[in-house]
Amino acid sequence: MKKQLVYIALLGLAAIPVSCNDFLDSEPITEVSTNVYLQSENDLAAYAAKFYDDRDDGEHTGNILPSHGSGAYHLGLFRLDNGTDNQTSNVPSKLFVKGQFHVNEGNSNLWNTYMKKIRATNYFLSKVAPQVEQGKISGNASRVRHYMGEVYFFRAYIYFTALRDFGDFPIVKKVIEENYDSVRVASQRRPRNEVARFILSDLDRAYQLMANVPPMANRLTQDCAALMKSRVALFEGTWEKYHRGTAFVPGDKQWPGANAEYLKRYTIDIDKEIRYFLQQAVEAADIVAASHSLYHDYAALFNSVDLNDIPEVLLWRRYGLQTGNTSHHWVVSYLQRNGCGNLGLTKSFVDSYLMKTGLPVYAVGSQYQGDDTYQHVFNKRDPRMDQTILKTNDLLSTSPNLIEYIKKSDGYGYFYRSPIFEGEVENSCPTGYSLRKGLNTDGSMQPTKESFTGCPIFRAAEAYLNYIEAYYELHGNLGGKCDQYWKALRTRAGMDADYEKTIAHTEMEKEKEDWGSYSRGEQISPVLYNIRRERRVELVAEGLRLMDLKRWRSLDQVRNYQVRGINFWDQIYQLYTHPATVDASLPLKPIDIVEYGKSNKAANISAKSDKYARGKYLLPYRKSKSNIGFDGLTWTTANYLYPISNVEFRLTTAVPGSNDYTTSSIYQNPYWSTEDGTLPAE
Repeated sequence: MKKQLVYIALLGLAAIPVSCNDFLDSEPITEVSTNVYLQSENDLAAYAAKFYDDRDDGEHTGNILPSHGSGAYHLGLFRLDNGTDNQTSNVPSKLFVKGQFHVNEGNSNLWNTYMKKIRATNYFLSKVAPQVEQGKISGNASRVRHYMGEVYFFRAYIYFTALRDFGDFPIVKKVIEENYDSVRVASQRRPRNEVARFILSDLDRAYQLMANVPPMANRLTQDCAALMKSRVALFEGTWEKYHRGTAFVPGDKQWPGANAEYLKRYTIDIDKEIRYFLQQAVEAADIVAASHSLYHDYAALFNSVDLNDIPEVLLWRRYGLQTGNTSHHWVVSYLQRNGCGNLGLTKSFVDSYLMKTGLPVYAVGSQYQGDDTYQHVFNKRDPRMDQTILKTNDLLSTSPNLIEYIKKSDGYGYFYRSPIFEGEVENSCPTGYSLRKGLNTDGSMQPTKESFTGCPIFRAAEAYLNYIEAYYELHGNLGGKCDQYWKALRTRAGMDADYEKTIAHTEMEKEKEDWGSYSRGEQISPVLYNIRRERRVELVAEGLRLMDLKRWRSLDQVRNYQVRGINFWDQIYQLYTHPATVDASLPLKPIDIVEYGKSNKAANISAKSDKYARGKYLLPYRKSKSNIGFDGLTWTTANYLYPISNVEFRLTTAVPGSNDYTTSSIYQNPYWSTEDGTLPAE
């Protein structure tokens, strides 16, 4: 039975004998008595279902798993990688601009939000687990166990987002009494390796309790737990490997936990910890990869309305009338308008695509034709490139309602040029490389109308990638099943599966624009780099890039870095200045190009003569001095972890209300102070 995740909170509850009103009319979860709630299989199903919602319902049980969003959220899942070397909006992430990211900037409620969501899971587990042991929950025993497993999974997932953002974190397994001293003690942070081990134990428990054929077709499964375990273990193993010897790993003298009274005797065997996590990643990834083949159609994983019959997809979010309401998103609508939505893929990312033969573009005999036109840059490349990025003459929609981009001869809408000059930011593409991944050309989904394509949340391809990377990091070779899994990824993509040929022709000196080619400020080996390259291409626009760059410690070398887009000035500019000469049938008007610094008028493009443009390339941040990215991107070491908000220190001092934050039971992350609005010590 395929797993599908719907958009609404009470997904699929019609499949079990409980009404929505019964659930919605229940007492608040913070006050409810077990005499009236959490006594039956149906109660457990309804409670666990709320964690799937992609909106927070006020009880802190929603907005956990990825979605396509709605309203102003634009491209949902596909925009989560904005602010990396893969893709960008019209302005960079503040994390990469000196003086822009400070204590309480953009993450003021994250710590508190995570704790509230954890409390919601702990409430359930503390009430249900004893009753299950005593056989007091009515209903089918295996289903009861499955719903318990789901909540263990969600607690692990929430904890992982906290680990990713903050590192060391309190490990709380029960509902804490609402008094100052209890909260203060419970707020004590535990070393990140302990937190990661705790997450893995929850995922193991989830795996044991859940079935691989869930009670309803819209729930988590054992394989979801195994995939998530491989992600967490790989994250922590590589984080500890590449950040060892710094303040970001427990046990180092610079580690802020060393100054906490309750951790003064803490010790760690860092080599043992790294091996443990990498081994766990290998084993968990293999569980999924060995039992799930890759789907033959890469594009269909992202542009289909129904993902039910695709075995690669372990969990997905369904939209549309079949969910019982009119749930929808706007992803296809934005993509049909030339892949806009204030998202542009970068030249760095485009250059990382290999040729279909498996050769890098710079290799002798690669037959790469250059990037002066869309046709040339795409010619004979990895087919995933064509399925991820739009090029001239790509079909956008069979809908007759496209207004500007219409082929008069057949009434179909086609991509002609990227909307880099659009007036509204949300309708623009800042780099000229527009997203195609997720585009559905079916005329039933029309531009400016609601979209209903499914959102993939977990897919088996990640397990293949996790296995290869974890195995190589652990053993230093490509033994085990690395060959099998890597060739499967290449074969599904439709390119030469000989990855050894790729490795042999890789010149690291020519891969410097890929941030993932670095760890600790130095370039890595061609083997490891190509493992990372495969991951970059396969998982682009799926929200994992920044997480990967942080765990690899691949940002140390980012200094005054300028993001580049298309080669605009060789030939592509003619699509905007003389569109009729390319295709007279298109009702497109010429665009007046105003280069930065060339006129008294407001510029709408960076200057061709800009030293960073190399006489060719679009610079998305260099058409206005007011853009915070104008002077380039520079990474600040402190930003590998978010700072903790001042409010958390004020609420955990030894004496309530004290301004002496040194007595707090929480310590701040490396290089950050406890005062809101302050920049890191660097």
